[in-house]
Amino acid sequence: MFKQKLLIKIELAVIAVILVGTSLYTSKALGKPQPSPKQMVDEVWQILDKNYVDVSFNHQDWKAIRQQYVSRSYTSKKQAYGAIQEMVAKLGDRYTEFFDPQEFQALNNDISGNLSGVGLELAENEKTKALTVIAPIAGTPAFKAGILPEDVIVQINGQITQGMKIEDAVKRIIGPVGTKVVLTIQRGNQSQTFQLTRANIAIHPVIYNTQTTSAGKIGYIRLPEFTQTAPAEMHRAIEALEKQQVQGYVLDLRSDPGGLLDASLQIASMWLKEGAIVSLVNRDQVKDSYNASGHPLTNKPLVILVDKGSASASEILAGALQDDNRATLVGTRTFGKGLVQSVEPLEDGSGLKLTIAKYYTPKGRDINHVGIAPDITVALTEAQQKALVQNQTLGTLADPQYASAVADLSKLIQSGANHLSLQRGQ
Repeated sequence: MFKQKLLIKIELAVIAVILVGTSLYTSKALGKPQPSPKQMVDEVWQILDKNYVDVSFNHQDWKAIRQQYVSRSYTSKKQAYGAIQEMVAKLGDRYTEFFDPQEFQALNNDISGNLSGVGLELAENEKTKALTVIAPIAGTPAFKAGILPEDVIVQINGQITQGMKIEDAVKRIIGPVGTKVVLTIQRGNQSQTFQLTRANIAIHPVIYNTQTTSAGKIGYIRLPEFTQTAPAEMHRAIEALEKQQVQGYVLDLRSDPGGLLDASLQIASMWLKEGAIVSLVNRDQVKDSYNASGHPLTNKPLVILVDKGSASASEILAGALQDDNRATLVGTRTFGKGLVQSVEPLEDGSGLKLTIAKYYTPKGRDINHVGIAPDITVALTEAQQKALVQNQTLGTLADPQYASAVADLSKLIQSGANHLSLQRGQ
């Protein structure tokens, strides 16, 4: 299982995580003097010292580490950036990262939904350290070329990735729109080469349509990522489908790497009438619980599609709706990321992302490294995944996981109709 899950789409070394807050990038540099390189190093140490989830700091003398790095002489920001990355690495937490200004702006662009690249969701395999594909984004160059989940990127433009830092790999993959990048992929025992043309990646956080089934008209909603605009788009989608008088819903969270915590809370409240959504526990064991707003947009039957690419905010949403018995989960076990990150902009436009808490589902489940098991398991073979990508049939009855979701939804709709009939004495 992968311990780290990287944000897709921009091929930047940033993790697809739950981020506390709605704006990642606020330049503090306007009209203010720039800090010295040494001051920058100390600022990052101070942020970690006050907020990092592990008070043992990976069983290290954190104050001694400060002395080690602050006592150095720095002649440039580049040297400070390198020292900060070394210091952060000592925590042994792949979800805690430092970003230079360019990388931090790209992180902000991703969460805002302004993306560029070839459309890959990447992870570093915890055991082999291999650069591995979690999923391609639908409609992107990587998706259209036929790259699949669990493909291992072994070369980038002929450069072997073994031993390469993931940040370096990312920088080799991104580039100006219209230029090409060649990726050599290992898939099982086979090696394949893909020449991809970089493009602007238009992320539409919510895609929806209706389909008429034997049980009636149902609404299909796909959520690729929990961006800033996702809640508003989800609201519009549900309202539109309600006006079309659908009788139930399939919510597709497959290959959704997560995003903003606030987005997951808002979207959960659109489906839940009441009760807890998630609990966060910080380094001091202080627990914050987040509950539904009490104003759901629909109470109609719901089935959620999940897979190993469903992570963080996706797992918060799926876990809450499963624990509440509001939805049936169909697919395969989710990724298993039960940690929360916060983002701190720094004075010069760089930024720090750090783990600040653990989260638990309403029933107290710790899903970190475990994931959420679906109620109905439906796995896809490699051939099926490839066919769905190439034929663009995700979310249709040619999609076995979707077909299973529709079958279960039909039962829920029918049982609901029967219950209503009994209430009316028919």
